[in-house]
Amino acid sequence: MSVTFELNGRNVSLDVDPDMPLLWAIRESAGLTGTKFGCGAALCGACTVHVDGEPTRSCSVPVGAVAGQRVTTVEGLETGGNKAAKAVQAAWQALDVVQCGYCQSGQIMSATALLSAKPRPTDADIDEAMSGNLCRCATYVRIRAAIHDAARRMEA
Repeated sequence: MSVTFELNGRNVSLDVDPDMPLLWAIRESAGLTGTKFGCGAALCGACTVHVDGEPTRSCSVPVGAVAGQRVTTVEGLETGGNKAAKAVQAAWQALDVVQCGYCQSGQIMSATALLSAKPRPTDADIDEAMSGNLCRCATYVRIRAAIHDAARRMEA
């Protein structure tokens, strides 16, 4: 069976079981490996993508559930000129946020969604939005600083 949806600005039809987790459809069928497998239970945030602009844990969503919807992965963040995505990516580089890097695609996806919805977040806003994104290297201080930096970049 084929599932059709928009992936990073392009319409795709993947010949997969509609019950397959979106994560595996993205990685194995579409060949986009930036979205990571972490826990498989929607608890760590490594698999975060945007579905119609909302951060979504792709490991727990069947690909059939996104039929006809817009899915954005870390590879497609710049599709459509997303100002928040550009600011987040620049801040991540400037503040050298990444340590091991495994969780970073999920972190970036969540931070971009936060700044798209709330361009001037407080520390409490950041903590709430990022609370489901785990980092085994504990770069949380740099992540928060990068989100504030990205917010400033968006104002410039």
